[in-house]
Amino acid sequence: MRKLLPIVAVCLITAASWLAAQQTVIVRPREIDDLLVNPGIGFMTFQRFNGDTLNPGAGWTEGHPIEYQDFDGDLTNIDHPATSLAYWRVYWRYVHPAADSIDWAQFDRVLETAASRGQTVILRIAPYGGKDDVPDWYRELVGEEKNLLRKWRTDPNNPLYLEHFGGLIRALGARYDGHPALEAVDVSLVGYWGEGTGSHEVDPYIWQQLVYCYLDGFRRTHLIWQPLNGDSPDPGILVRGLPIAASWPDGRNNGEGPDMRHLGWRLDCLGDMGFWRDEQGDWCHMLDIYPQQIVTSGMQDAWKKAPVSLEICGTFRSWQGKQKYDTEMVKYIFDQALKWHISSFNAKSSPVPDEYKPLVDQWLKKMGYRFVLRKFTFPSEVRPNGQIQFASWWENKGVAPCYRPFPFAIRLKNDRHTQIIATDADIRTWLPGDVVYDSEVFVPVAMPQGTYDFDIAIIDPVSREPNLRFAIEGRGDDGWYNMGRIKVSHDAGHTGRDPNQVP
Repeated sequence: MRKLLPIVAVCLITAASWLAAQQTVIVRPREIDDLLVNPGIGFMTFQRFNGDTLNPGAGWTEGHPIEYQDFDGDLTNIDHPATSLAYWRVYWRYVHPAADSIDWAQFDRVLETAASRGQTVILRIAPYGGKDDVPDWYRELVGEEKNLLRKWRTDPNNPLYLEHFGGLIRALGARYDGHPALEAVDVSLVGYWGEGTGSHEVDPYIWQQLVYCYLDGFRRTHLIWQPLNGDSPDPGILVRGLPIAASWPDGRNNGEGPDMRHLGWRLDCLGDMGFWRDEQGDWCHMLDIYPQQIVTSGMQDAWKKAPVSLEICGTFRSWQGKQKYDTEMVKYIFDQALKWHISSFNAKSSPVPDEYKPLVDQWLKKMGYRFVLRKFTFPSEVRPNGQIQFASWWENKGVAPCYRPFPFAIRLKNDRHTQIIATDADIRTWLPGDVVYDSEVFVPVAMPQGTYDFDIAIIDPVSREPNLRFAIEGRGDDGWYNMGRIKVSHDAGHTGRDPNQVP
């Protein structure tokens, strides 16, 4: 059974002209305040998937192959938001067991499992961790290395590093670029956990060639990276000279045009308001690094074309237990993330304390995109082979666009026939604020006459099934939103313009 039409008013406006039969349906949907799980935004599971048990205590795991849990079919995440994203961070040694062998089965399983749990994957291959070295075969090649920089386990200036670690990234891109279950690849070059410590000490040529391994390997899948690691005297030096869209307050930019790549960015310590106060004194990431380096790195406007993905400093339990953050402090941190146009957040599969849950819920309603349809108009009648001219006013109440080109589609459906017609909308341009999208679609010439439900949705480009929820009432059980009814008839007036008829 279809749900009732979600409208404040549906009006039939009769034209006072020789086209007296022309009528326009006006729909004003009712907004809802629900939490929405949508593609590419919100919290993410870390080294886990929807339905898995979270990390106990205040710690977390990373870098090692995923330890798969028994799954009982329940996708619920206890004390953690439902999510469309799964983040997997694995060290080089665990996916590249020999110089001529890559464990592709491990990647295949991650992507397949995520898809089966309603998620897409953000992937980082880190070169090493705090305790985990590079692969044994690579260690044998380069031997013992002394006098390395802090948080380096091997010298990235060695051409063998570019050849082998860079080669792995290129091979990864050749196999998985554009995979529908791969949401983004997290660029990782040097330093513990791939977080980039000492990046500015890498030979500029080597650094750029390492970046090109990602740029060349991934042309369809989004890349996010971390030039803001806190130890570079100027994070802009990690960006300048590369074909990455970036701009600075003094008017400089990296260039313009179709050859420029749009990369998103990430931070690894959202919420540090003094984690290291005993060592660092009056210094923290949230006040002394991030606000400044987002600007000086040249990446301040990157969010308009590519996603911003942030990672918690510690865990929520350490925020509550060790750091003693009250709700006012947490709200400040969340508001800063919204100011930076966050789309996704890695809480390290740690539970959300009850004290913070109301703030998390409100944060999720602003994170990424949130489409509210305010008004939609379309003709009440149309001819086969005519045009449906429609107008729509939306509001994106989030802080970012959707970064994937999902089609906005119209469906005409009755008991005898269903027709799905994709529009030319590019929802990647629907930035925060008001969005006006007016267009038209052709009705197929062989469309059977009759009265049809007029439905709309944003759909998956492969399955053509709805995959995105709007913040309005009236979503049907099949995911489509009904706007009313339309009649397809050869006797229709000029409501749907016949392209073969001269007006």
